[in-house]
Amino acid sequence: MIPPGRPLHGIEWSIPDGLTDYVPAVAAMAARAAAIRAGTAPEAVWLVEHPPTYTAGTSAKPEDLRDSRFPTVAAGRGGQWTYHGPGQRVGYVMLDLSVPHGTIPVRDVRAYVHALEEWMIRTLWRFHIRGERRTGRVGIWVALPGGGEAKIGAIGVRVTRWVAWHGVALNVEPDLSHFSGIVPCGVAEHGVTSLHALGVLATMEEVDGALMDVWGEVFSAG
Repeated sequence: MIPPGRPLHGIEWSIPDGLTDYVPAVAAMAARAAAIRAGTAPEAVWLVEHPPTYTAGTSAKPEDLRDSRFPTVAAGRGGQWTYHGPGQRVGYVMLDLSVPHGTIPVRDVRAYVHALEEWMIRTLWRFHIRGERRTGRVGIWVALPGGGEAKIGAIGVRVTRWVAWHGVALNVEPDLSHFSGIVPCGVAEHGVTSLHALGVLATMEEVDGALMDVWGEVFSAG
């Protein structure tokens, strides 16, 4: 399902063709995390697209699922409800947090999540989009041209015996109406957006290139 990857920044990167079913991807991720912990496989980043799926994190509230038009899956990661679908780049990041990664302290989950946010912020800036953090809200947000703000990137991680897995989701050109079936990440007062909705018609390949280029600035610098 996940093809052999290529090394970049000391990490094995894989980008499967087409859509990757969610449940098998999570199973493969869990197996890879266990292999990393055992020292039998290198750390990895998988850049995938999923068929339309609603996933529930460990803090998801049943009432935040408004319309179960797509399959719903308990993800096992932190966070609340998230939508995954075509046009969204999901980055599954499997790292051993018991060793340093750039300036990220060992076994510091908060710093690791901050680094994932920085990875998306710097990627968006390659396309002249200013992604921002918001106090009390996980993920990456942008100011909208007509006022207000919307979420463009989500984060949900799981750490098992100091190996991190799951990761990020960046909206490139998904069908934004699909998010209406949930309260994304438990935040009802703000919407979601994408690069294309902001007028940046980047291809998925261009976004992948930016994600790979920026990785070393965040996780290998120092």
